[in-house]
This record gives sequence, C-alpha cells and structure tokens, in this order.
Amino acid sequence: MNEYNFTVNGDCAGERLDKAVTLLLPELTRSAAQKIIDSDGVMVNGEVANKKYKCKDGDVLCITVPDAKPLEAEAQEIPLDIVYEDDDLLVVNKPKGMVVHPANGNPDGTLVNALLYHCGDSLSGINGVIRPGIVHRIDKDTSGLLIVAKNDMAHVSLAEQIKEHSFTRAYEAVVCGNIKEDKITVNQPIGRSPKDRKKMAVTLKNSKPAVTHIEVLERFGSFTHIRCTLETGRTHQIRVHCAHIGHPVAGDAVYGGKKVITELGGQCLHAKHIGFEHPRTHEWLEFESELPEYFTTFLSKLKGELHG
Repeated sequence: MNEYNFTVNGDCAGERLDKAVTLLLPELTRSAAQKIIDSDGVMVNGEVANKKYKCKDGDVLCITVPDAKPLEAEAQEIPLDIVYEDDDLLVVNKPKGMVVHPANGNPDGTLVNALLYHCGDSLSGINGVIRPGIVHRIDKDTSGLLIVAKNDMAHVSLAEQIKEHSFTRAYEAVVCGNIKEDKITVNQPIGRSPKDRKKMAVTLKNSKPAVTHIEVLERFGSFTHIRCTLETGRTHQIRVHCAHIGHPVAGDAVYGGKKVITELGGQCLHAKHIGFEHPRTHEWLEFESELPEYFTTFLSKLKGELHG
C-alpha cells in the first residue's frame, strides 16, 4: 500500500472527487481512481467519500493506492538501447516499429515485454498493475527517447513535471511541402476525430489544449526538415498539427493523405531530446539521441535530389 496526502487548492476545488484524484496523481487513470474510491481508499477530512463528492478548497485528501497486481505480459529478452539508467528510472532509445504496450494484435515483442525482463522486480505500479512505469508514450512507428519510471515515487514526480510543462521534449521530422516561415507555433486543441474515432483531430469538441513549436532546420523544395518542441503532450500531437497546417509528416499513412512514402515504413518522426528534473536528486538531466538510419538515409536522398 502507498499512501498520499494532499490539501485541495484552486486547481481541484469544485471538481468531482474521482477527477480531483487524477489531477493530484496524474499517473492514475479515471477508472483506476474510481476503483480506489469505491473500495474506500480515499478519505476526505478523515471520512470516506463518494466519487461524486465535489471537493472544496482546504479539503484534506488521504489516498491509499493498493499494491499492484501482476501484469499479464511475459518478460522477453529483447535488446534495449538504454541511454541512461539508475535505481529510479531509465531512458530508452526506442526503435521504429516497436510497440510500447502489449495489445490485441501485438501481444508480445513490445517495449513493456523487454522492460519486464530487464527491470525484474523494479517496476512502478501506480495504476494498480505492476508494469514498467511508462510515463509518456511514443507511437509504434516513431523512434526515439522514452523515459521509464522504476518506482512510484519517480512515476509521480515525472508525470507531474509533464503536467506542469517543465518536462522538455523535442522531435525532428521531415514533412511534406515547403514551410515558408522559419518558426511557427501551432496552438490548436486536439481530441478524437468526429469522423473517425480511431484518429485524432483538431477539434473544439471534447478536446484538450495542444501547443507545438515548429522550427525549420532545412528545406528541400518538396519537403522540409523541422524540429518540433512540445508544450503539451496529446496523442499524435505533432502528426495532427503538421497535417492541420498542410504539411503532414512524410510517410504518415494515417494523417498524410493519399500519396504516402511507403519506403519509410511509417512517419519520419524521431523523439530526439528530453529534459527533466531527476525525481530524487533534483538534478536537471538532458539527453539527445542520434537520428536513426532510416531518417538520415531519407535526408541524404532529399539532399541528393536537391543538388542533383
């Protein structure tokens, strides 16, 4: 059991208890928070409360997160490109094509299967299930840096940094078309597409704020090499924002229109940089990864065509 104590302030005042719990412990899903409340795991001012209770400024919440249950996924000896590791966390350079979480169609061979083997008993279980603490995700066909929490303390701290936008993330991509401006900030909300629930879209309905800062690195006429710095971390954010401004990521079969560069095997998008405060030492850490071969090969091809 892990016990957390909070005093409600303006951010949570007026919110339902289950939502307030997810705001205070961002790693918990809404359903996980509701299960904890339903099992009398949340006390408000020393008394058990209903999940529909509206929190008031100054309320004292005691949240007891139960011990995690085993994950129904097998540990697999899969090579990992580990950029950094200590007792609290590790930074992994994920290859293109690797799925992060097991799911229907991808029951094994995922990053989680590899982490279960590598980490052994050092796993965070903040959502009620023992699993490597995937604090943030990147898509199957996006390569690059991903941070993993080994314990609940690290998971809570890193998730809070992401929520407060103090966790820095920058990607590099090649997009279709010639971006004329040197720098663009796309500030458009993202939610489920009203037309296709499997996709995300810029929409005002059931959406969340999303901000992407784009900087042009090099132009190739029909393509542009860019660096994207995330201010928020919505699902498919860079892919959706780039498509929204008329410059979809090259190779993106979901948001890239009809003419897709299949030789890329998915979007030409790489998580190149992350920076964060270490949960235990409070030291600021930053990591950069080299562009992978598929990316540099494509850049070389574009440079050859430009100067050919």
